[in-house]
Amino acid sequence: MLMDQLADIFDDLNDPSLLWQVGAIASSVLLGWLAAWLLQRFWRGRSDGASSALRLGIESFSRIVAPLIAFGLLSFAKVWFRSHHIHYQFVKIAIPLLWSLALIRLAFYVLHRVFARHGPPGANLAKIEKALAFVAWSAAAVYILGWWPDIYDFLDHRIIVLGRNNKVSLADILLASVSVIVLLVLALWAGAALEERLLKVQAMHMSLRVVLARLGRAVLIVVAILVSLHWVGVDLTVLSVFGGAFGVGLGLGMQRIASNYVSGFIILLERSLSIGDMITVDKYSGKVTQINTRYTVLQGLDGVETVLPNEMLISGPVLNQTLSVRAVRGSTRLSVAYGSDLEHIIPLLIEQAAASPRVLQEPAPGVSVARFGPDGYELDLGFWIGDPENGQGGVVSDINRKIHALVQAGEIRLGYPSVDTRLLDAHIATVVARITQPAPNPTSTPS
Repeated sequence: MLMDQLADIFDDLNDPSLLWQVGAIASSVLLGWLAAWLLQRFWRGRSDGASSALRLGIESFSRIVAPLIAFGLLSFAKVWFRSHHIHYQFVKIAIPLLWSLALIRLAFYVLHRVFARHGPPGANLAKIEKALAFVAWSAAAVYILGWWPDIYDFLDHRIIVLGRNNKVSLADILLASVSVIVLLVLALWAGAALEERLLKVQAMHMSLRVVLARLGRAVLIVVAILVSLHWVGVDLTVLSVFGGAFGVGLGLGMQRIASNYVSGFIILLERSLSIGDMITVDKYSGKVTQINTRYTVLQGLDGVETVLPNEMLISGPVLNQTLSVRAVRGSTRLSVAYGSDLEHIIPLLIEQAAASPRVLQEPAPGVSVARFGPDGYELDLGFWIGDPENGQGGVVSDINRKIHALVQAGEIRLGYPSVDTRLLDAHIATVVARITQPAPNPTSTPS
């Protein structure tokens, strides 16, 4: 068969129809790419106000529209050549190549949407794409050479015996593996698209959006596995045995894991925590950046991320600074000298706090006289910030620097430690007088 195809190719090289075939291939490819460019330009201007699903469909279809249009034009050219009894061997070779190109582009787009949505593809994904491209081009070459029937017949006659009564061929195993992988990737793609769509729904609570996205992805994966197993002829009733064994194993060895998963869904459904909340659990505190079904990621103000099992967030107390109100109170204390005019100092301190960019104007900053200390009046300057995830240290430092400027300008006199030395002075005077008083002469006699 290969020798016959090579002979046909060499015949076409010497046939006047070669120019017609080359022209048909070149014009089909050029027209396909031109039509794809025009369609992308047309939809780019109209998709700004379109829905996310429509934009997603346009983006995915635009990547394969060029080879598909070229394939359609070449198929029409093939029919025309056949009707006019013109050789079309090169056209027959170009058609599966265009199919392979469209398949590779679509597969790359799906892989990027599933595994590299938030950044450039990693090294592992690049290797997978190269392997996929190699397999696709190899399959196209095998099809062009006409080896598909022989290879399938070879695989179909290689039987593997499973047990006493079950037999399966290598062809069935290969088809089952391909169908499972393809359906799983498509399910992950649909789950990623559903998650992006749900996370953009501002009218819905963030926790509810996350739990719907997780449930949607899980349902799509389960459906993909069941459909793929049904396609390859696997009896789904055998899954009941596996389900019973899984339940026993879950009850005996995976109690903590199951508890974390159940706790994750409880957190997402009851909305006790949301992404962006500032919480403190045990000795860990920070901003919630991820809420997954098994764990929650907590990012501290120093940038260190802590992975907390969801069971900790259910079984123990959680300090949530932003559960119902995001505003958080901060304060700084100072001691002013006795004799200072508090009616003059308090408005100055409130003015310095209100001038800080991150301090909220409502509730307004306030000053309270905490107590009369040994060194002066102890004042508490309180304020509110609306972004607790950025910490309070910067705001306190900014306000203290403004107060320091007032101290340097003489507007405020700070209280300093002082010691009352009056009793000590009296004691010293007594001791000095006693030392300087002349002692009586014991040898003298009275007159």
